[in-house]
Amino acid sequence: MKDITQLMQALARYIEENAGETLSLARLAKQVHLSPAHLQRKFKAVLGVSPKAYQDAVRLKRLKSGLRSGQSVLDSITDAGFQSTSRVYGATTRNLGMTPSAYRAGGAGETIAYACRDTALGALLMGATDRGVCFAQFGKSESRLAAQLRAEFPSATLVQSSMADSPELDAWIQAFEAHIAGTAPRPDLPLDLRGTAFQIRVWRFLLRVPEGEVISYGELAAGIGAPKAVRAAASACAANRIAVLVPCHRVLRGDGGLGGYRWGLERKRALLDHERAGRAQ
Repeated sequence: MKDITQLMQALARYIEENAGETLSLARLAKQVHLSPAHLQRKFKAVLGVSPKAYQDAVRLKRLKSGLRSGQSVLDSITDAGFQSTSRVYGATTRNLGMTPSAYRAGGAGETIAYACRDTALGALLMGATDRGVCFAQFGKSESRLAAQLRAEFPSATLVQSSMADSPELDAWIQAFEAHIAGTAPRPDLPLDLRGTAFQIRVWRFLLRVPEGEVISYGELAAGIGAPKAVRAAASACAANRIAVLVPCHRVLRGDGGLGGYRWGLERKRALLDHERAGRAQ
């Protein structure tokens, strides 16, 4: 028999090629000559999600592609292989973070208030919807950060906020700034997480890692029940768009090295040093 990892990767390609069809667990199990229960366990261990979740993710990717290309919502849903609109407006919509029509319009109809501050770790821009913080990133300048926000939400209404315009956002960013400066604990702010099902599992797990502690990418993958999906877990960390509040800086290489960090290793080192110092007090 093929190595189980290769076998599951081949099955993933099969799912991608047939994502528009009804792929029961029994059908997939027959494809690789395993029992349905065994297949379910092995696929999740290698890919990080169940076969059904993987198929939904492939369909979602196709849906996004169709919406971005200007296709109608109905045509995009049909071409992606969804059997009904109710399926799209359920769990899949939560992964989009908005309705398909709003996604097609690049966030049109959504309002994102944002503010930028100079912090101990450089310029920080925070953006928030009415559900919570959806964007918190470091950069070289406010203009570059605003451009990144616009690229993420190209047709949303972006409102540069002052204290009078959005007192909640102003309070949130002040609490965030105080935490970075070392004068306050990490603020417990509402988050508007947007990503694939797997990414959101990773980010939610990271929210449970205590301040001052670190884990490896392997421990992260194991923690979400996908011990062989180490690279996928690392990719989810790299895709995180909410710095510090989703603490991907607490994940290190297996040998204890810093690994990567979207906002630079110096910032990662400074955040870890600050948290360790606070834990030692």
